[in-house]
Amino acid sequence: MNIYLLGDKSVPPALNLPMLEIQYLSPSIDLELYDALIFTSKNGIFGIDNITSLWKEKNSYAIALQTAKIIDECNGKLAFIGEKGHGDAFAKELIPHLKNKKALYIRGKEVVSNLVTILKENDIVCDELIVYETICKKYENKQSLPKDSIIIFSSPSTIKCFLENYSWDENFRAIAIGNTTAKYFPPHIKPIISDFTSLESCVKKAIEVLS
Repeated sequence: MNIYLLGDKSVPPALNLPMLEIQYLSPSIDLELYDALIFTSKNGIFGIDNITSLWKEKNSYAIALQTAKIIDECNGKLAFIGEKGHGDAFAKELIPHLKNKKALYIRGKEVVSNLVTILKENDIVCDELIVYETICKKYENKQSLPKDSIIIFSSPSTIKCFLENYSWDENFRAIAIGNTTAKYFPPHIKPIISDFTSLESCVKKAIEVLS
């Protein structure tokens, strides 16, 4: 079963193909200025945790259950879990919860959503703090995979990095974790979109495609 997951999280029977490397940054920040912290990835949590433990005293707002679990594991103060699973919809979910609060969106260098813009358009004060950047893992030579492989893409970055390291075969099939990621494929790759924005759902969809 040639199912490949472009990441390091184990979701059997998919095989892992690491595509990304994370570099954490060390910006200065005064968390006392904020009432709420917004997280859309585990790396944002790990990034702020590398800088200060004071984030654990602030209310944290997580985009989805997987992010929420990391907040809990790090002993953060979880206040809200989004249900929609992607940035723009998450921003709209946050609006009633962040009224009259000053929020800080803790994120990577590159983001694909309009989360901050949407919040500001709804009169919510929201600053941004970049705590990590994602870079492509470099392989010395173009890699190859078996024909009829199914490849799971969990972010726009995984698309970019995969195509830097692998030649796309017309017999490959792509699974995208959500609609946002799907928009970033080149025209010659037509992805199948997972039913839910989770890696487990992506692997389930890949198995369905093979059956």
